[in-house]
Amino acid sequence: MKKIILILVCFAWIHTSYAQQEQMSPFFKIGTSQSNISSLVSSIKQNLETNEFKILGEYQPASDQNLYVVCFTRNDLNKLCLKSEDRGALASVLKIGLIKKGENITVSMINPDYVFCAYLSNYETDKALLSNITSDVKKSLSAIGNEFTPFGGEVKESSLKKYHYKMMMPYFSDPVDLNEFESFEAGLAIIRKSLMAKKGNANLIYEQVFEDKNVAVFGVGLLDSEDGEKYFLPIIGEDHIAAMPYEIILQGKEATMLHGKYRFALYWPELTMGTFMKIMSTPGNVEDFMEALTK
Repeated sequence: MKKIILILVCFAWIHTSYAQQEQMSPFFKIGTSQSNISSLVSSIKQNLETNEFKILGEYQPASDQNLYVVCFTRNDLNKLCLKSEDRGALASVLKIGLIKKGENITVSMINPDYVFCAYLSNYETDKALLSNITSDVKKSLSAIGNEFTPFGGEVKESSLKKYHYKMMMPYFSDPVDLNEFESFEAGLAIIRKSLMAKKGNANLIYEQVFEDKNVAVFGVGLLDSEDGEKYFLPIIGEDHIAAMPYEIILQGKEATMLHGKYRFALYWPELTMGTFMKIMSTPGNVEDFMEALTK
């Protein structure tokens, strides 16, 4: 009888612990405004810079005047992300999205902790420092709005660390290999040249280059009118534009990208299989765009 009671207690504890795991959402809604996108972007950048964040780039996804994204970073964020050697630099750029519907502009941001948990091997050991960065971003944007309502789905923290959409789908540790170069410098030059030429209507939105680590990250706007953002964003949801732009990462001599079946699912975790199938060609299209930039 005692053994049965002990088993039941243990089961109840495990069940409760699992149920109490923190649910994380990929985005925060900061607030809404009836101002205009230009003045809001100016205010956002000014407030971020006041808290020592650096603006890296900005653009209109899908070349849509009703959509806007601001990309930014900070020195302490870069240092923490570079400690995670397996493409951790991808987490070093945070993003804010603006979308205009009618007279209202909704301002959102990617949830930094969501990204850190999914991408960084040092998330647990540096959790306090990373959370401070999230707090500073929120403080910077409090003049724009103070809602910070989570949205975009929920993923348990333990699941986020090893996230994949469905069985047999790729993980963070299953990147797409784009090209291998003779050296880091050669890869950097080739990718920059291709982006300058806007191959496949792919535009450079930002770059982060850490020469001492032989690491570079390129934020790429996929502006092809047929297979780019204009095609897939309306299908999967423009409210999640703070997930854009897509990235190429160069580490040493190798250029890779996160697999589309991982990255799209990560930032649109509520996608039904039916909707996912509507963009069935998109992961391959994105791979083609990015691979062309490394040639």
